[in-house]
Amino acid sequence: MTEAFAHARAIVTKLVRTGYIAYFAGGWVRDYVMGHPSEDIDIATNASPAEIMDLFPHTILVGLAFGVVIVVIEGHQFEVATFRKDVGYLDGRHPSGIEMSTPQEDALRRDFTINGMFYDPLEEVIHDFVQGGERHSSRGDTNNWRSA
Repeated sequence: MTEAFAHARAIVTKLVRTGYIAYFAGGWVRDYVMGHPSEDIDIATNASPAEIMDLFPHTILVGLAFGVVIVVIEGHQFEVATFRKDVGYLDGRHPSGIEMSTPQEDALRRDFTINGMFYDPLEEVIHDFVQGGERHSSRGDTNNWRSA
């Protein structure tokens, strides 16, 4: 386990122990599924930006409008984003707003189905709400996958 993974797992642990849902998201999960090691770990949660900032002493508010906070631990930066669904689009790509949502709804708004997966580092389970990884997996073993 790398130092970055340990710190990211600690963020998820703290969020979960406080009563929130939290998973690794996006590119790290994609890379994990494809068998490529990565330390670029993003986290998605149902905690609001204010709740994230209250829980962690070193944070940087990146985008309140899009629910994104960076949590800094020992020099490592982790983007922690609130599960969201997009509301309306200005140009077919950029939403005019967001609403807090569930992991399932958040997965549906992501740009590629393989990026719509989440990894639970506490249970060591991949949540694949959009069936985005099964055809891309180089890991072979999909027994630790949960699909919607």
